[in-house]
Amino acid sequence: MDTTERLAAIEDLRRLMARYVRYADHQRWQDLADLFTPDGSFTPHKPDGSVWMRMEGRDGIAATVGGSGGPGVTLVHHLFSDEIDVDSATAAHGVWAMEDIVTRPSDAELSEDIPFRSMHGFGHYHARFVRTDGTWYIAELEQTRLRLDFSV
Repeated sequence: MDTTERLAAIEDLRRLMARYVRYADHQRWQDLADLFTPDGSFTPHKPDGSVWMRMEGRDGIAATVGGSGGPGVTLVHHLFSDEIDVDSATAAHGVWAMEDIVTRPSDAELSEDIPFRSMHGFGHYHARFVRTDGTWYIAELEQTRLRLDFSV
């Protein structure tokens, strides 16, 4: 793989992750899930490093992420400082610094699963990508957290 091909792959992967956060912010859950391989996985972690949940497959990702917010939720995601390594013409991995804000309506009912009105998080996305039929997909995505601030 020459330099031009490697740089083109890096730009494709940056755009893939940009679509991921845009789809999340607009709550386009099926579009977000379609960015993954059919058997892809998404695993968010808590700040202590423990697994918060694990989602597998496009249907599992769409249903779980889409069902986690509830009506009236506002999402804002930002990605920064990507580190992308292209391993071959069909495989790559990378890390993105991230920040997200989740805001629920003031009249939203608090529950054991979602005991907050707003959340402001900081951390990193760790991704493994594969290229199939000329298109890059997320094969594995892990979200690690450095900090989560909640308000009720």
